[in-house]
Amino acid sequence: MKPSLAEIETMDRAALIAAWNAVFGSPVPKRLSSPFLRRYLAFEMQTRECGGLPKGFVGKLQKAARDDRGTTSPALKPGGRLIREWSGVTQVVDVVEGGFLWKGQRYTSLSPIARAITGARWSGPRFFGLKKVPGP
Repeated sequence: MKPSLAEIETMDRAALIAAWNAVFGSPVPKRLSSPFLRRYLAFEMQTRECGGLPKGFVGKLQKAARDDRGTTSPALKPGGRLIREWSGVTQVVDVVEGGFLWKGQRYTSLSPIARAITGARWSGPRFFGLKKVPGP
């Protein structure tokens, strides 16, 4: 039997698992906490009571899952080289084991290099074009 929203709030873990099975017809995924089970069950039941998710919402979720704007920089391998022109000067950074080499000095991160070049706090991967800028 499917529980009411008010019942979900007071259920113990065993009852939440039984409710999950009743609502979804499948076992609870491993390692879900009881508070998360409560929220997920309540959301699912409210969605079903209201006739499902708004039109186009699932498509937007799928597009967001495919969108790579949030990805981190590509893997940099020793021997690689980053080149960036700043204020008319070409800056060259070599990728070495465990970090980066710029003007003969070793760095563990690109951000201090970007800061030294620009005089401002920059994300190193963003400064060197390794991270996409979020767009509209």
